[in-house]
Amino acid sequence: MVQSLEGVKVLEMGSLIAGPFAGRLMAEFGADVVKVEPPEKGDPLRDWRHVYEGTSLWWRLQARNKKSITVNLKSEEGQNLVKSLVEQCDIVIENFRPGTLEKWNLGYEDLKEINPGIVMVRVSGYGQTGPYRNKPGFGSIGESMGGLRHITGHPELPPTRVGVSIGDSLAAMYSVIGAMMALYHRDVHGTGKGQVVDVALYEAVFSLLEGSLPEYDKMGAVRERTGSSLPGIAPSNTYQCRDGKYIVIGGNGDAIFKRLMEAIGHPELAVDERFQTNSGRAKQAALLDETIENWTKTVDFDYALEVLDGANVPAGPIYSIEDIVKDPHYLSREMIQSFKLNEEEDLKIPGVVPKMSETPGATNWLGPELGQHTEEVMKNWLAYDHDKVQELRHKGII
Repeated sequence: MVQSLEGVKVLEMGSLIAGPFAGRLMAEFGADVVKVEPPEKGDPLRDWRHVYEGTSLWWRLQARNKKSITVNLKSEEGQNLVKSLVEQCDIVIENFRPGTLEKWNLGYEDLKEINPGIVMVRVSGYGQTGPYRNKPGFGSIGESMGGLRHITGHPELPPTRVGVSIGDSLAAMYSVIGAMMALYHRDVHGTGKGQVVDVALYEAVFSLLEGSLPEYDKMGAVRERTGSSLPGIAPSNTYQCRDGKYIVIGGNGDAIFKRLMEAIGHPELAVDERFQTNSGRAKQAALLDETIENWTKTVDFDYALEVLDGANVPAGPIYSIEDIVKDPHYLSREMIQSFKLNEEEDLKIPGVVPKMSETPGATNWLGPELGQHTEEVMKNWLAYDHDKVQELRHKGII
């Protein structure tokens, strides 16, 4: 089956999370993604978190469907090799600190001379311009300066983080969106010209702060940490059940609120004039939360979920990864897949998002060994013969 990005050639330069995650998303939908790694140790992600048989399991997922080649980008011959690859490319992804590729003669101005249609995705902590452009920036800093960590956690405790690299992931998604829009402009609008897609980690996070900026601008409102509640939107919270489990309930729609109150035995609140709109309910959020939890604490989680499902009230559990792999809905949607790790073992991996009816994404292979595809790419993209490849190896260029 033809995939939506089949025929699109991508050269990925960079390491760890944001840039490589963008490359992964493209590779999942058929793009030919060639990842350039340093010859010595490769992407540091190969050694991050849980290492199984010498390679990070995260790497196996992050680099799925990619081809790994090794090139010494600090050498002139390595830089020339990359330029030859760029001639064949549609997209270049990089997440070095701004100015690094320019130092290696591989900046956008250098590459567009070789290939005017190249789309260059540049991911960095602070963007390619501005007074902070030269500062090192990780996703954790982007989450902090982007405003997310200020509102994450409980008010009486220090700011906390989300349990995954959310800033990097958001930047990666914006990178893919930007790259696809740039390709559309180049090819569908027929300009033939590429462009730079400049993605800053802090801006990717900041863009998701909902109405925080206009609320502050006109009303001086500053959102703060509120734990599991969502101020201004009620009732919406996490409630403890009799068996110690927690249930998340979103009863903040007007009609939903009425069904929720009736389901938990408070029909009088369903018709109470104070609670007919969200603004009224928000003023009494603490009272409503107390009312709801007074009910949940009298029943076990499974019963609470059954009652709320029956009343068509949004509710659900808080899952660990152990819970996720057992869930029938995850399984039916093919979000838990098994792929051959080696001759004896399979590895569970997440399915591909989004689901597309005509051109679905797929896992074709797991993250490769370092330099596994160097010779293949040199031959297929550049028509180098075996002797030429061996010469480059001997020189330490690849």
